[in-house]
Amino acid sequence: MMSKVSPCLWFDGEAEEAANFYVSLLPNSRIEKVQKNVVDCPAGKAGTVLVVYFTLAGQSYIALNGGMKMEYSHAASFSIDCADQAEVDRLWDALLADGGKAEQCGWLRDRFGVPWQIVPTAVHDTIAGPDPAGAGRAMQAMLGMIKLDVEGLRRAYQGV
Repeated sequence: MMSKVSPCLWFDGEAEEAANFYVSLLPNSRIEKVQKNVVDCPAGKAGTVLVVYFTLAGQSYIALNGGMKMEYSHAASFSIDCADQAEVDRLWDALLADGGKAEQCGWLRDRFGVPWQIVPTAVHDTIAGPDPAGAGRAMQAMLGMIKLDVEGLRRAYQGV
């Protein structure tokens, strides 16, 4: 069932491919419905995919083939809270596959250009920890990272 509010991702013919890729990454994810163009339109010929409704980790999303390439911005991105370094590593590698681009501080863009933040839960315990000096060290360590490193953040927080 669709949420009342669902983020809509704009693609140029790759909506179904992207949705299938995203649902393969996280539990509680699935394709809900694929809507085809009934007539020829700017988004594609009759019979091609127009919209894919999907659930990603329990949240409803829409993937739209809008008929032209649009650029995504960090102003709207997707953050995945990861339990541990193994989950960070798995998702980081999967989202970078086939042309994704790594960025700073746990950010990346997948092969479709969508920006993601791959964030271990440990970030919250370190950069917002009760020790201000430790939080400052962890923040400085994070600013120097590409993929976030749980042990590196903890060591920085502890001053090790």
